Amino acid sequence: MKNKIGFWGYPHPNIIKELKQKYPQAEWFDLDFDLSEYVPDSNILPESYCKIIKQIINNAIYYRDELITIAAPIGKDKCDSGWFAAKLLEDMGFDVIETIFETFEYRKDISISTSNLPLYDKITTITANIPNPEINTIKYEQCKPKFGFWGVPPNDLSVLRLFPNETHVFGWTRCVEAGVPADIELEMYVEPDVPTVFYAQAFCSKTQLAKYLANKYNGLYIDIDDYATNSIKAKIEAFLKLR
Repeated sequence: MKNKIGFWGYPHPNIIKELKQKYPQAEWFDLDFDLSEYVPDSNILPESYCKIIKQIINNAIYYRDELITIAAPIGKDKCDSGWFAAKLLEDMGFDVIETIFETFEYRKDISISTSNLPLYDKITTITANIPNPEINTIKYEQCKPKFGFWGVPPNDLSVLRLFPNETHVFGWTRCVEAGVPADIELEMYVEPDVPTVFYAQAFCSKTQLAKYLANKYNGLYIDIDDYATNSIKAKIEAFLKLR
């Protein structure tokens, strides 16, 4: 039974609104999520490729019979790999709605990114708010940052639990909360005096930004392919302790 609307990234709000009106009972299913515990690898993409994009393809194929349609960001608000993924899924017979959300007019504030919520809760709340902003009832207060986390939501979300609550969110995730996922100026913004970990998914083009900004602001650059190794976790913990 087709009862899911698949999506990734930040589909254009108008597309989200239209799909909600057309399919009010549908479940919104984030194809970015790591479900590899029971979703097999389709082996369609190269072995050395962005884990997030591979999950999008794998999840779509596994849940094919449940997907009504897929809202697929393909512009600067996502990446070229997202555009390619949309084309591959369309070629495989999926109903795909390509969206481009490249506005630079802030639609929302960034109060979650700068709150005292645990970093895990900050990032999962921001992403959950993409299709369902009206259900956000979580309570929080603003705080001064002790550390910063720059980047996209990592495949291995558990790495976020290494950070103290007083960690502000920067990079693409902050852009998502602000409602401007393609705003490169905001994506490159960090507070210079705040020790920041710059994260990117391995094989992602955002590693270019992450490494450059880490060097510029004397931060810690990390990239993770799948799950964070003990070495990566120890490196993050040492950075947080020593800085």
